[in-house]
Amino acid sequence: MNPLRLLVLTRYERLGSSSRVRAYQFLPFLRSQGFDVEVSALLSDDYVIRLYNGLPVRVLDVAASYITRVRRVMNASSFNLLWIEKEALPWVPAAWELGLLSRAGVPFVADYDDAVFHAYENHRSPFVRWMHGDRINRIMRGAAAVVVGNPYIRARARVAGVGNVIELPSVVDLERYPETERQAPETGRPVVGWMGSPATDRFLEIVAEPLRAICARHDARLLCVGSARALPGVPVLHEEWSEESESRVLAQMDVGIMPLPDTPFTRGKCGYKLIQYMAARLPVVASPVGVNRNLVEHGVTGLLADSAAEWEAALDTLLGDRTLRKTMGAAGRRVVERQYSTAVVAPLLAAALRAAAGQAGPSDGSRA
Repeated sequence: MNPLRLLVLTRYERLGSSSRVRAYQFLPFLRSQGFDVEVSALLSDDYVIRLYNGLPVRVLDVAASYITRVRRVMNASSFNLLWIEKEALPWVPAAWELGLLSRAGVPFVADYDDAVFHAYENHRSPFVRWMHGDRINRIMRGAAAVVVGNPYIRARARVAGVGNVIELPSVVDLERYPETERQAPETGRPVVGWMGSPATDRFLEIVAEPLRAICARHDARLLCVGSARALPGVPVLHEEWSEESESRVLAQMDVGIMPLPDTPFTRGKCGYKLIQYMAARLPVVASPVGVNRNLVEHGVTGLLADSAAEWEAALDTLLGDRTLRKTMGAAGRRVVERQYSTAVVAPLLAAALRAAAGQAGPSDGSRA
């Protein structure tokens, strides 16, 4: 079989979590399976750093990024397939993007791990809703295949009229999550952990009141990784996020949490925080929103909590019972091993990409 030439059009470079999780971590496996892969990011790591630090966007840099993306697609005819994270040109009229992709003359796969369609169709501006409300539906329909991260986005693709929809969850490389014991001594203060970014740390306000009560009762602390947010009355530790430090900071936690409001956009999230916690053998507490209901088996791998009272009770139960934490953490790890690891999903992704490019023969299932 001839090598499949694949151009990966990511939204971000490696600092962008969605690009890292949905694309970059699979590249070694794809190359091992004979894919000739080239990656072209739309937005740089500098853009992500500025965004997370609340600094103004450099408009000229973004414009230059769009021009580079247009040129890259216009010169993509030598590739067998384009693999696009969400959309090639965000906020550009769909007809223009589809025209550009048509000019390249190469089939494309669109990959979605967020309900980005809601950003357009639910926008506060009537003009944006009129101009872009059907944008993602149109891009989905133009794709040779649509890869989605959860059932919510899959349902949307079906409503949009897409025939070839493949559901592949966001996953972790378990080799990066060794089965280590908690690093802090058991006699130390218990730690409730949250890992994310400044884009989502506002969701911690949902559990501020339960955390105040629990931290006082158990002499516990909240460890925020990737955010500098403070919660009045809650003792908070902060750690900067990096790929190299992930396993170390997760090993400092006793419980991992994922609070979410119930909104159209959050129903389309892929629960990646929960998968990371479970990979690190942590019991979890999560809001019963979207895919969280599928990821957390209530009472087995963790607890689902909706109201403030339920959050307080769930954290109280777990922080008060070390044996239960270990049992749930081990159960969560087994779930990730079976369903949410690159070893399981990478061969399925390779097969889907080959099929979209019109090449027969799936990958052999070797471990990434």
